[in-house]
Amino acid sequence: MSTAGKVALVVGANGVIGGNLVEHLLELGDWEVIGLSRRGGADRERLRYVSVDLLDPVDTREKLAEFDSVTHVFYTAYQDRPSWAELVVPNLAMLVNVVEAIEPVAAGLEHISLMQGYKVYGAHLGPFKTPAREDDAGHMPPEFNVDQQDFLVRRQAGKSWTWSAIRPSVVAGFGLGNPLNLAMVIAVYASISKELGLPLRFPGKPGAYDALLEMTDAGLLAEATVWAATDPACANQAFNINNGDLFRWSELWPKIAEYFELPVAPPLQMSLATVMADKEPLWDKMTEVHGLAGHSYREVSSWAFGDFVFSWDYDMFADGSKARRFGFHRYVETERMFFDIFTEMRKRRVIP
Repeated sequence: MSTAGKVALVVGANGVIGGNLVEHLLELGDWEVIGLSRRGGADRERLRYVSVDLLDPVDTREKLAEFDSVTHVFYTAYQDRPSWAELVVPNLAMLVNVVEAIEPVAAGLEHISLMQGYKVYGAHLGPFKTPAREDDAGHMPPEFNVDQQDFLVRRQAGKSWTWSAIRPSVVAGFGLGNPLNLAMVIAVYASISKELGLPLRFPGKPGAYDALLEMTDAGLLAEATVWAATDPACANQAFNINNGDLFRWSELWPKIAEYFELPVAPPLQMSLATVMADKEPLWDKMTEVHGLAGHSYREVSSWAFGDFVFSWDYDMFADGSKARRFGFHRYVETERMFFDIFTEMRKRRVIP
């Protein structure tokens, strides 16, 4: 790795968010990138992957000991757990282990970027104040995003490095084996519906079909994350990052059905985790018949997350104007974003 210039440590490099961030950093041309994940990856020019158990402080220290040239840490790692309370301990521990491992060895550390989300505003608990703003009052814990930011704020006091907290809405992008991938949920659900000769039904709560929502494109998020980490005006600030437009499933769902050449039938509330649990043999058959790339059903399944998102029978959006006031002006058309992702999935033969 380079001993000069900008060196990014991307934590959670194989997720939808982390993977797109890695690619964006490489495209910029002036970054060396170290990608941390449990399963590692194939090294490329200016990119080195490191397999590490972030829940093990000893393994984390040993694996990061050589990376004294790191200037920026981009923390995007996440471990899922069955309850909100159970999410706190592992997700806080991973961040603490990374910071405590890299800070003593990286003398030129400039910035730590923390990936968060609208859970900071209590969006996962039920109807909340919209549009949510970065300075909104907190809510009753447990909430690991809040604990992570509190840790960074305390740790940064009196230090030369700075932090930023990036708060996207639901993130959409190309990625496999991720539990938080709504685009994959929709694409695989639609593909299986088509294989079974069924119309495309919205599976969420009745009120969710007409709620006002927004999304965050993974590419746009990567740009915003690097911007906030490198613009001095953004030091020690939190930013909502969203596409810049709003939608309702009642408007977008028929267009998604049209993309997949499916008819639309009235919404029918059902748990995708339940009704899709027996579809692995069908997926294996589809993989063979359609000549797909061979990704396992587990790799393309994010049904619990789909159920979570489709259960929001209340508005889910935040005010993104603070980022614009600070100088970030990119936006993405959400409808086009979905279609581009679906097309990329077809191009890579993930779906028929």
